[in-house]
Amino acid sequence: MAVQSSHRSTPLGLTVCEEHARKLALVEDMTTNTDLVQERVLKEILAQNGETEYLKRFELGGATDRETFKARVPLVTYEDIQPDIQRIANGDRSAILSALPISELLTSSGTSGGEMKLLPMTEEELDRRLLLTSLVMPVMSLYVPGLDKGKELHFLLMKSETKSPGGLMMRSVVTSFFKSDKYRNRPFNAYSVHTSPMATVLCADRFQSMYTQMLCGLYARLEVIRIGSTFASGLLRAVSFLQQHWQSLSRDIETGTLTDMVTDPSVRNSLTGILSPNPGLAKFLVDECSKEDWAGIITRIWPNTKYLNAVVTGTMAQYVQNLEYYSGSLPMVSSMYCSSECFFGLNLRPMCKPSEVSYTIMPNMAYMEFLPVVADGDSSAPPILVDLADVEVGKEYEIVVTSCTGLYRYRVGDILQVKGFHNSAPEFRFVRRKNVVLSIDADKTDEVELHGAVERASELIKPYGASVMEYTSKADISVIPGHYVIYWELLVVGDPTLSNGPSDLVLQQCCLEMEEAMSSKYRMLRVADGAIGPLEIRVVKSGTFEELMEYTISRGASVSQYKVPRCVTYAPIIELLDSRVESAHFSPAYPKCTHQTSQ
Repeated sequence: MAVQSSHRSTPLGLTVCEEHARKLALVEDMTTNTDLVQERVLKEILAQNGETEYLKRFELGGATDRETFKARVPLVTYEDIQPDIQRIANGDRSAILSALPISELLTSSGTSGGEMKLLPMTEEELDRRLLLTSLVMPVMSLYVPGLDKGKELHFLLMKSETKSPGGLMMRSVVTSFFKSDKYRNRPFNAYSVHTSPMATVLCADRFQSMYTQMLCGLYARLEVIRIGSTFASGLLRAVSFLQQHWQSLSRDIETGTLTDMVTDPSVRNSLTGILSPNPGLAKFLVDECSKEDWAGIITRIWPNTKYLNAVVTGTMAQYVQNLEYYSGSLPMVSSMYCSSECFFGLNLRPMCKPSEVSYTIMPNMAYMEFLPVVADGDSSAPPILVDLADVEVGKEYEIVVTSCTGLYRYRVGDILQVKGFHNSAPEFRFVRRKNVVLSIDADKTDEVELHGAVERASELIKPYGASVMEYTSKADISVIPGHYVIYWELLVVGDPTLSNGPSDLVLQQCCLEMEEAMSSKYRMLRVADGAIGPLEIRVVKSGTFEELMEYTISRGASVSQYKVPRCVTYAPIIELLDSRVESAHFSPAYPKCTHQTSQ
């Protein structure tokens, strides 16, 4: 077992709530017996799924021990198991990956081929995930009193969903969770009272859904004690929505009526008991929102808010500064570490700074192994995977999961760093997604995908004697929604008096062509969810990337090892690039968006 860090946590204390005390005791038990729980979880998975088609390929012979499992079952990526998942999507109901029925397919970020990943889900796994979410408020109550004395304004927009060729529902993990009967029919909990009726959350039209959730939150402004969204980007989109629509919202509040822009009958009916004329509230809203300065607007409108609840780790860290501006520096809580593949763990110190967030892995969620991250250029032998209880403080690992839903030694692609231990359970800081260079929301664009999109778009400028000499990119979050910016340095051959290269119209089409080449997840967020704005190409002056290299070398980079970064975040480099921009061009239309899988 790994040596515990010097800042080992003390046992979590009890609360006045007996149910919370029971949940906190479960956290203590799970994290104290980490390795035993992990061993039990793997045995249960292998005993349950030992006769599945997938596991029978590796001739386990009924073995449920770790040694046999590791020796015979290989590490895999999504591409390795995609044919099996495609059979499930196409309607094959035999025990391919799981002995339990697959209830739906969760959609995750795109593969290197651009198509969305489909991950199997079972009803039993939903119970496990609901258990983990039920631990959040007991932990929060240790740090923030009175969370049962108010309401949460949580902005939730259901993602687009469709059915596979075989009839299984395909949707995001968040949409699946909140649309499940088990969540919707859960018992009343004073710690989980929302301002918005469920009909407003489940509304498929994102404008109507956001409008009515905001309206409900404004009526209940003095009762709101926490404000949240799945991701930090979602909170900023909510602020932007208020900036755009506060006049209409204030009119509805003044008259106690609902705008004709909301047409969904179930949504309109759900607001019957909420809408009432309130001229005082309407005037307050007009006074606050008409001010030029929106600093602290969240706490100005919702003054009793104790904290913001959203993921602010990983690529979401780029939004922290903007959220501090709009919220008056309210605490930001990233309560759980979850993915479509598995719900992993909890933040047991939720009121820490966003930069200090770490998640304690709960060992009952799945069987987990950890692949040490090898430094570039390390020529040593392939690393050996270690178990959850045996990771070492300070080291980085890629997480590998064996789940109850039919994933076996599956490389999730998340890179984590061990920060310490709570009892014998590691606390991990989320470092990054493997190979991801660009992200605005839940999209994850890697270097290979970006390069392919640039190559595809550059074909459109060849007839004009032009080619892309060099390129880089950034995620521009200075506007809401954020968007991808691609910097191009062009080489134009031929007689410059006869042609100035590609026109604005052609470069606009290049933007659209790049979007067409992006993953289905990007296209869904761009088209169906409105979470990403039109892609932009900024053409820079000739010699710009030479200047970029010289600047980087002046800061200590090696000439022999220098390569153009495919994504830039360092402010002086971005300033250099922007100072050399000759023209800017935006995608003129939406890319094609579909969730259908191939037959």
